[in-house]
Amino acid sequence: MSYGHDMTENEDYLSRIGTLIRDARQHSGLTQAQLASELGTSQSAVNRIEKGQQNLTLETLSKIGSALDSELVGLGTSGPSHLRVHGETTLSGSIDVKSSKNAGVALLCASLLNTGTTVLRKVARIEEVNRLLEVLTSIGVKATWLNEQNDLELKVPATLDLSSIDAGAARRTRSIIMFLGPLLHRAGTFQLPYAGGCDLGTRTVEPHMTALRHFGLDVVATDQNYQATTSPVDGSRRPIVLTERGDTVTENALLAAALYDGETVIRNASPNYMVQDLCFFLEKLGVAIDGIGTTTLRVHGKTSIATDVDYAPSEDPIEAMSLISAAIVTRSSITVRRVPIEFMEIELALLEEMGLRYDRSEEYMAENGKTRLVDITTHPSDLRAPIDKIHPMPFPGLNIDNLPFFAVIAATAEGQTMLHDWVYENRAIYLTELTKLGANVKLMDPHRVLIEGPTRWSGAELVCPPALRPAVVILLAMLAGKGTSVLRNVYVINRGYEDLAARLNKLGARIETFRDI
Repeated sequence: MSYGHDMTENEDYLSRIGTLIRDARQHSGLTQAQLASELGTSQSAVNRIEKGQQNLTLETLSKIGSALDSELVGLGTSGPSHLRVHGETTLSGSIDVKSSKNAGVALLCASLLNTGTTVLRKVARIEEVNRLLEVLTSIGVKATWLNEQNDLELKVPATLDLSSIDAGAARRTRSIIMFLGPLLHRAGTFQLPYAGGCDLGTRTVEPHMTALRHFGLDVVATDQNYQATTSPVDGSRRPIVLTERGDTVTENALLAAALYDGETVIRNASPNYMVQDLCFFLEKLGVAIDGIGTTTLRVHGKTSIATDVDYAPSEDPIEAMSLISAAIVTRSSITVRRVPIEFMEIELALLEEMGLRYDRSEEYMAENGKTRLVDITTHPSDLRAPIDKIHPMPFPGLNIDNLPFFAVIAATAEGQTMLHDWVYENRAIYLTELTKLGANVKLMDPHRVLIEGPTRWSGAELVCPPALRPAVVILLAMLAGKGTSVLRNVYVINRGYEDLAARLNKLGARIETFRDI
């Protein structure tokens, strides 16, 4: 009798899980067939799961959870996720660099310009992208993942429902500010939620405002919202001069200029990789742009854009640097394929100066037909500290996001290296966490650290710092550390990297994801 009772309870439990999975799938905009292809199973199996007619292992539940970006069906509790790293790893094999997260985010915002169908190829499935898609779907955009290659189709309606914007998702993405450029042409007045209090909001929006006032946009940062109003502008316009060569500011100005009838000149524009990808995409929409890759852009806008467009954003130079750094720190020989060389040349020249030995293939083209790629094979090398300090510069200098990787690289090198992060207040402080793994890192002031190598890395338990690149740098040091390390609360890494732990494991790392039960 009790056996039958258990069966009924089990069926009830399975049907509740099935309903949760169905709801999460529909929320993600996936069909049963698409979820089936993500899981490597059949549509009929997904149908049975959703009807509660299929027993499920924890592994299957975990796979479904990550496919649907849903903690509802994640493994264990819905608490934070951690990494356990078994150190003294030697990596081997080859790995492809994934598409640029920053380009993907810019192109999602740019899709708002186009009332035709936009297809973006191999989009990074990261938390930042998931949050933006939640915002886009809440205002009426239809977003569909087409296949397991992460191709994404976006259909933007003629009228957006801005009053229904998902404020929770908007506050969890930093990219919401890039809605200002495309939306100023679509709505006279609107408001956008943003993360953080009033002071930060005003300060963050100011460079964007300076650029977007040329198009008649006025923004007031109230508590938790940007209140935007647009008024007509006359035809006589001076060039937009950006006081800071920022990537997102340049992108916002480009997005506004694309739907402005006439020529817009942007001076001191960022020529960085994600800006170039945005320019190539806008060209496919029929917007003529002169000066791509330079600091002066001339944009010839259109009054409306309704084009069916298919575009593949290029590979991510910061991810390429992460993978090369992993090889250096673990003294491994690996091949990193599809490295966007134009955005890595300074980094590689500096590494050569420090003694890195590597091979590099002939150049070939990315799928966008514009970005030059190479394959890089690393060799175990004895590094020495560079003669001069290491500091970032706007492109074509050393990328600001690649600077933190030089902290863990310098710690493996013989001698003393100074890192000067003049761009961000206090980000350098997070690099001192490397001392807990055995490095000798001294903070000189909020912008400068002094690193003495070489380091004998040892395992430790750390909480992930809130900054993405320093968090990854700590993970890379743990790969080289003696013994077992734990990195707690890794949401920040998932915001910027897709399956980083699993991909490093394919190269021979031993990293386990776990939650506190």
